[in-house]
Amino acid sequence: MIATRYALRAAMRHSGASIIFAVAHGQSACLPSVARRAISSAAASKVAKVLSGELKHEEGQYEQAKEVAAFIKKSGFKFADTAGDVNVALEREVGDKVVRIEWQLTSPFNPELAEEGGEEFEQEATDFCISIEKKSNGAGLMFYGSTQTGEDHRYIIGNVKAYADAAEKESVSGYNGPEFEDLDDKLQEAFDEYLAEVGMNNELCDFIDASASDKEQREYIRWLKTAKAFLEE
Repeated sequence: MIATRYALRAAMRHSGASIIFAVAHGQSACLPSVARRAISSAAASKVAKVLSGELKHEEGQYEQAKEVAAFIKKSGFKFADTAGDVNVALEREVGDKVVRIEWQLTSPFNPELAEEGGEEFEQEATDFCISIEKKSNGAGLMFYGSTQTGEDHRYIIGNVKAYADAAEKESVSGYNGPEFEDLDDKLQEAFDEYLAEVGMNNELCDFIDASASDKEQREYIRWLKTAKAFLEE
C-alpha cells in the first residue's frame, strides 16, 4: 500500500496536476478561456484515471486489523472516530470520573528510506494523552505519553498535568507538570497502578497502534475517493 502511494505521487507530478492547481487559483488568466478548459479537462482526466487505479488497489488490499474490532467489542470504551478527522479517541465513565484517551493516525513510512537504512522496519510509536476528569467540576489529571515496542511495558509517560477545572486544562500557558521520569520511583509506580485501574495496559497499547495505522489507511482511501470525485465533475 505505502509503496504505491509514492508511485502515485510521482505519476501525478507528470500528469499536469500543477496546472489544475494554477487554474483553480486563477494563475492562468493570461490563457484564452477555451484553452484553459481544454488543458484542465485533459489534466484532470489523467489524474482521475491514476486515482481510480490506486483506489481499486487500496480497496482490494484493505483489511481491518482483528485487534481493532475485537478490542472495541469487549473493552467497555466508546470509540470516537469521525471521517476526515485525524484524531481518534476512546472514552468511558468510571464512577464519578470520565476517562478519555486520544491519539492521531500514523503517517505512512517511506519504504525507500527503510531500504537505505538497511534496518528492518519497526512499528512507529504512537503519541497519546489520557485525561481522567471529575464530572462535577472538570478537575483532573492528564498523562502525555507514547506507545513503545516490547512485551513488558508497552507505553512510556512524558508529563503528568494536574488541573482544577476546564479553564486551567485548556490554558495555553498552564503548567504541564513535571517530567514523569523525574518523579520519585514510588510515585511513578503508584501512577502506573492508577493508570492500570482505568484500563491502560499492553492490550490497549496494541489497539492504539493498530487503530492509528488503520485510521491512516481509511483516510487515504477516503482521500482518493474525494479527489477522484472532484476531478470527474
